[in-house]
Amino acid sequence: MSTKPSLDTRRRRIVQAGAALALGAPAVLRAQSGPKIRIGYWPVAAGLPFFAAVEKGYFKEAGLDVEPLKFAGAQQVMEAMLSGRSDGSSNGTGSGNLGVGEIASPGLFKIIATNPSNQKYVLDQFLVPKDSPIKSLAELKGKKVASGPGIQNRVLAITVLERAGAPGTAVTELPIGQHVAALAAGQVDAVYTLEPTGTVGRLNGTTRVLEAGVIAKYILGDPLAPWHGGSATLTTEFIKKHPAETKKYIAAYARGIELVRTNPADARQYLKGYTAIEGPLTGEVPLASYMLYNEFKPSDIAAFQKFFDLFTEKGVFEKKLAVESLIYKG
Repeated sequence: MSTKPSLDTRRRRIVQAGAALALGAPAVLRAQSGPKIRIGYWPVAAGLPFFAAVEKGYFKEAGLDVEPLKFAGAQQVMEAMLSGRSDGSSNGTGSGNLGVGEIASPGLFKIIATNPSNQKYVLDQFLVPKDSPIKSLAELKGKKVASGPGIQNRVLAITVLERAGAPGTAVTELPIGQHVAALAAGQVDAVYTLEPTGTVGRLNGTTRVLEAGVIAKYILGDPLAPWHGGSATLTTEFIKKHPAETKKYIAAYARGIELVRTNPADARQYLKGYTAIEGPLTGEVPLASYMLYNEFKPSDIAAFQKFFDLFTEKGVFEKKLAVESLIYKG
């Protein structure tokens, strides 16, 4: 009588061994078993911590399956979160756009990090053609001005122009990737834009910065105030459904922020493929600052609130939004 185990028994042992190996495997090999985490971004330099965390493998090392979703503007990122097609946003996604989503669907998201910028940490700027005679924002009164797409970019551009002495100037929305070409072709006299646009235009010799850090100066009243213009978020639905993955995701995202803070030269290479910057040009882009949910001081909340209150004042928000309630509490 044969003592060899039957075919069914051998198959069962192979399956059991495979399961045991999987349970003992490194998290990176088990990533597929968790939820796919879909994160919306648009191609601005402020998204760098997210880009770096993806490319460095920080999310995979945490056992997470993160899928970056590229959108033409911050408004589309927010709409994807509203419709359940995205589980959050990367840094660089307009906080004002996210606020619109919060009013449409209260409790939509929590902010895990922002990217405060100002005249020291440059993100926002007005550009003109390199040979333009325009020397100040006030001289843009009555000129053809464009902004990035979405309500946040347009409202901020109009308000800055009002406060800088160019009230009543019309602003048209234009995809951010077209800003430099539109200036070079003479289609517009100036653009309100976000990095890396200014760096692209400067390095190809077609544009120059008219003024940078304009939101801190004209909206917040202090050139060095933190403008929390972009936010990395996770939807509340995802946080509730996947508490363990949420903590791992935030920890891995924080590693991306830490890399940008401590080794920006290494981090900058990951702008390639996510923004219009690549090769040696990656070393030229000014970087925003970053603030994790647990690093906010009362003064940061106050500056953020002042920014949001502008959107209430301008009728973009139907009601006042309390920033503090939107910050992830851990």
